[in-house]
Amino acid sequence: MTKDEVMLELSKFGNEQTKKIFTRHGAREPFYGVKVGDLKTLVKKIKTDHNLALELYETGNSDAMYLAGLIADETIVSREELQNWAKKAYWYMLSEYTVAWLAAESQHGWELALLWIESDEEGIASAGWSTLSNLVSLKPDEELDQEELSTLLDRVARDIHHSHNRVRYTMNGFVIAVGSYVESLTKKANKVATIIGKVSVDVGGTACKVPMATEYIKKIENMGNIGKKRKAARC
Repeated sequence: MTKDEVMLELSKFGNEQTKKIFTRHGAREPFYGVKVGDLKTLVKKIKTDHNLALELYETGNSDAMYLAGLIADETIVSREELQNWAKKAYWYMLSEYTVAWLAAESQHGWELALLWIESDEEGIASAGWSTLSNLVSLKPDEELDQEELSTLLDRVARDIHHSHNRVRYTMNGFVIAVGSYVESLTKKANKVATIIGKVSVDVGGTACKVPMATEYIKKIENMGNIGKKRKAARC
């Protein structure tokens, strides 16, 4: 499919109620309000098309940008392309999902995540923490720098409550991810989760809630799923 053909399909899938919800969460014009399930219908038609993904992301249309992340090729995406996407990801579904998922599946994920979390820009920093969360869910423990992850847990305990809004959310998610996917650090993640307690995040007047890290990790423990990795970040 061409970019124009995809944009036409997206316009047909547009849903006003979805658009209202996304707007409350931070999406802005131009976009159609396409449900993720409908985007996946297009993914089945397109499969992987990296050049098309790059074109769609540059439209600035949130629906097209999200779709771009689902059809991009993680084996060839460049560091520069990921940097560009992170800079242009203007709300959390793009920064924390689209960009973070693709970065984590690429060969550049760890390097860029550590770079992004140092940013003063909320969206870029949150993309970094989300990328780290996805990385620990995918990579075997022996491929992870567990000493660095431990240091990052300490950083979350120290900094989370005076960080940017969405950074607080993704830092909390990082604690959950490490506790759930890196068995050797589950005990420490639980300690950090207890230290940080309830994390306050402005979710734009919606019903979304910030998960309690202690409760979430405990739930994973009770299911016997600590350390069980995922096959892919994108879903």
